[in-house]
Amino acid sequence: MPADSFIDTNLFIYQLDTSDERKNSIADQIIRRAIKSRDACISFQVVQECLNTLVRKAEAPLPPADAKRYLETVLLPLWTIMPDPGLYQQALDLQSCYHYGFYDSLIIAASLWAGCRTLYSEDLHNGQRIGKLTIRNPFLEN
Repeated sequence: MPADSFIDTNLFIYQLDTSDERKNSIADQIIRRAIKSRDACISFQVVQECLNTLVRKAEAPLPPADAKRYLETVLLPLWTIMPDPGLYQQALDLQSCYHYGFYDSLIIAASLWAGCRTLYSEDLHNGQRIGKLTIRNPFLEN
């Protein structure tokens, strides 16, 4: 069964960063609902970007044990999209067509690959439709 939505990396970062209470609350609600309902997914790319940010780039990096716990309880339950040659080919096609950067195109490709109707991201064009997928910036809408 296809997932209803795809969650981009930035929402996971906001879930752990309490400096912006509004974004933290919105991200936390989306992620908790996704884990409970099992109707959302992420890709290998989101897992990699999130862990790299949490342990290296964050203002207060997480200790490895905390990062591992976050991986096991939050990221792994949502992770369904693995690397695939077709996924990279679709990302390149999307990049050519929509002029996003490669990594943003890979996120869009993974969303489409999973059959999602909604992609939650603050990095892309809010409201843009690509096939059956709609990009939503949840921080603009609340």
